[in-house]
Amino acid sequence: MDRETRSLAERHFRSGGGGGQAQGRVAFIPEPAAFSYADFVRGFLLPNLPCVFSAAFTEGWGGRRRWVTPAGRPDFDHLLQAYGDVVVPVANCGVQEYNSNPKEHMPLRDYITYWKEYIQGGYSSPRGCLYLKDWHLCRNSAVEDVFTLPVYFSSDWLNEFWDALDVDDYRFVYAGPKGSWSPFHADIFRSFSWSVNICGRKKWLLFPPGQEEALRDRHGNLPYDVTSPSLLDAHLYPRRQHCGPPLEVTQEAGEMLFVPSGWHHQVHNLDDTISINHNWVNGFNLARMWHFLQQELRAVQEEIGEWRDSMPDWDRHCQVIMRSCSGINFEEFYHFLKVIAERRLLVLGEGTAGGSSGAELGPEQAAFDVGRIAEVLASVVEHPDFQRVDTSMFSPQPKELLQQLKEAIAVTSVL
Repeated sequence: MDRETRSLAERHFRSGGGGGQAQGRVAFIPEPAAFSYADFVRGFLLPNLPCVFSAAFTEGWGGRRRWVTPAGRPDFDHLLQAYGDVVVPVANCGVQEYNSNPKEHMPLRDYITYWKEYIQGGYSSPRGCLYLKDWHLCRNSAVEDVFTLPVYFSSDWLNEFWDALDVDDYRFVYAGPKGSWSPFHADIFRSFSWSVNICGRKKWLLFPPGQEEALRDRHGNLPYDVTSPSLLDAHLYPRRQHCGPPLEVTQEAGEMLFVPSGWHHQVHNLDDTISINHNWVNGFNLARMWHFLQQELRAVQEEIGEWRDSMPDWDRHCQVIMRSCSGINFEEFYHFLKVIAERRLLVLGEGTAGGSSGAELGPEQAAFDVGRIAEVLASVVEHPDFQRVDTSMFSPQPKELLQQLKEAIAVTSVL
């Protein structure tokens, strides 16, 4: 991040930080040499709009060479040799469990055997349509040269945080036959995501934030499948007519799609497809993540509100349930902010950019990050439900960390 881009971004958030207006089509970025990180910030991160990067951006990726046959299909032989014994999560696309699909785990070799039989059976099987989803390849395997993280997505606090804890990540491989799909959803924590087709094609149906509210049924539930004829039932979906058409994208092999924060979407594989997908959070969508977490806690509080006066430690139980349902609670969110903040303060203190710290975009990026963390942390420490969290063992204390950030901002504002 250069100084001009940092200044632009800070002015954007000082003025309220709203998203841009979707234009009815998704922008296509053809040439890497003509598209900078600053261009991405201005055109897509700040307005929170999607875009598609051409296959030229992933031309040198090892996965596009090794995982794909000359005919452009999945190279099952290579995958079996490299990862055959790895146990992977597999979803059944034909079974609805709440608004998702039930999963089982199996060795990759068993899934590839199924996949080959599915193709030979004319893309049909008594076992249904199975889809390998959310395979943590980077976490669980000695990874070959599969991909190179694009600079546009390198400020990735979510994976930086989980890598520091060495327990999890949000980097996934998806692989499945033609016809496999993912139901209607928004990404975890209202994160950004990026997705690259190593081979095959996907159809994406993208809905700007807020549009999903018109898709709720009369009970308040979001649809499982936005292409279902049941959405035409005005009695069941009384507000459907207020939802505009989705932005539809056909993502070709090698292309990279940026999915902005809070955009609900549904995805269909048009061919036998392998993709790499990352969820990520940074200063550009941190406030959206915090807003989402507040909504999640309110939903839990409403669900068990009748026991507020009779249940000992009701507030703590709400946080426990929230973490179980959402993957994070207020305590862990503070720890997330603390880890990233301390790393950025270290960069600013040393005046250097560290590669593994996630600050490889330079000290201007670190200064921007500190400002965004300070704004959100100020809201966190004033939140009544956070004030009920036991922070006695936190180090530093939240208000102490906030003061450190404010002092750093005072220094960096004159850089």
